[in-house]
Amino acid sequence: MPGCLVSSTPIHKAFQTRPQERIGGSSSAIALCRREFLLTLSMLPLASRRLRGQEMSASQTIEERIRQLAAGAPLTMKFHGTSLRDCRTWQEAFGTKLRSLLGPHQPPQEWKTIVRQVTELEDHRREELTLTAEGHSPLPVYRLVPRGEGKTRPGILALHGHGDSGHHPVAGRDDIAGVAEAIRTANYDYGRQLVRKGYVVAVPCLTPFGLRLGKRDGYEGQDPCADTFIRLQLLGRLLIAENLRDCRWALELLARDRRVDSKRLGCVGLSYGGRMTMLMAALEPRIRVAVISGALNAMQERISGPYSCGAQVIPGLLQFGDTPEIASLIAPRSCLWEVGSQDKLLPPEWVEQALERIRRAYGAYGAEQELRVDRFEGGHRWNGELALRILEKVLA
Repeated sequence: MPGCLVSSTPIHKAFQTRPQERIGGSSSAIALCRREFLLTLSMLPLASRRLRGQEMSASQTIEERIRQLAAGAPLTMKFHGTSLRDCRTWQEAFGTKLRSLLGPHQPPQEWKTIVRQVTELEDHRREELTLTAEGHSPLPVYRLVPRGEGKTRPGILALHGHGDSGHHPVAGRDDIAGVAEAIRTANYDYGRQLVRKGYVVAVPCLTPFGLRLGKRDGYEGQDPCADTFIRLQLLGRLLIAENLRDCRWALELLARDRRVDSKRLGCVGLSYGGRMTMLMAALEPRIRVAVISGALNAMQERISGPYSCGAQVIPGLLQFGDTPEIASLIAPRSCLWEVGSQDKLLPPEWVEQALERIRRAYGAYGAEQELRVDRFEGGHRWNGELALRILEKVLA
């Protein structure tokens, strides 16, 4: 119909009176308008369907929303400098922000050490301890001490990953049901391997794992990490900060041990233990060397899909930075990252992106040689070959 583009006529205009009608216009003009009006009414179902389609396309699931937010995370405090002065200034600022996000994580100044059991093994002594202090949950710790007396030794904090067995595999407790298999599949007894190399080793049990988890039955199939995170948040406590405090507590146990040279301290860990090793080394300058295994990934990537590990969550972190920024606080101290070729938790593109950001900090210090990567054939496991050489070199 000439002059009547029904498909593009706004619906509300079809109900307006034309000038001809208001002043007694011709019957043909009125008839034309009536036909336009009737055709517009016939188009209402189509228009309605189009509107519904627009609403559907404009809607967004929470999964899509979080993925979008993660991809566009601000990361406003990424390091972009090049000089030593730039890096030191940035480290101070980002370190301060990180501590504020974590909240309180100081270990007690004084505590009681309860000796639960001492086992004399062929090449070392295994002490089962519980650290207690008012206002704090009791902290189970293994202390592994090499055989023989003599000069003080380097001390190493060895941190465990996820799993019902907690700190038992790291201490080499293959006499406990189920632990031997974990040791075999992940080369998980690195605490025992290190005491055999002459280090005094502390292996704390973190929350919610092992002895500090108890039976899983009460969680009714839910992830204890997510459950514990939520419940502690309602009490004004942050799970990762509680574990950081306990790691610092165990490090202090080492530093005060007369058999340990407190100027020669290292930290190692696999998986969640690697994440906590990174955080410990970033915030504890006494740690001279860190070996981080199976943890060279980013929270920005982790939360792009379903994620439930509340033990790794620092609320608000992605507003300012991510794990590469935390790792950059370790510079210029020695740091080794273990990356398995078949570790599905370490997407190669994110590994390279993280390393690029960390290298910038080490480069500003002129300490590129102190940042190393051990790329080995294997999955999510402790490798240890290069790690043992680096630890010996730095802590000699």
